[in-house]
Amino acid sequence: MRMRYLIARFYRAPLRRLASRALAGLLLCAAASLAMAATDPAPQNDGAQVLQSFERAATGAAVPDAGDQTRRWVMFGLGAPLLLLLLATGALGIAMGVYGKQVYLPHMICAGLSITLAIVHAIVGIVWFRPF
Repeated sequence: MRMRYLIARFYRAPLRRLASRALAGLLLCAAASLAMAATDPAPQNDGAQVLQSFERAATGAAVPDAGDQTRRWVMFGLGAPLLLLLLATGALGIAMGVYGKQVYLPHMICAGLSITLAIVHAIVGIVWFRPF
């Protein structure tokens, strides 16, 4: 019984200190941000300037080309079956694990097709849309 008490005391004391320090840090950050907000005056924004900046941005918008639209449809065509295969793979895995069904082969086929389609989807997305 004494050992249990010592273990509980040993583990609770650092947790209390950690929690109190975290709370103190949060309160200090909140106080500092409130002080900064009180000292900085709010910028004077003119509504007309804001609207003009949106109008300038709207006139410079380019019309999407047909090639880009086709690429997006191809990506959608790859992504929709990928999601369906992932759902089927998960459902078959749950059927095996939870309910004990013998669906190992269909589960592995769906998993293989999902991985293949995911790799193709990623490669096509990187080559066509180059996020970097």
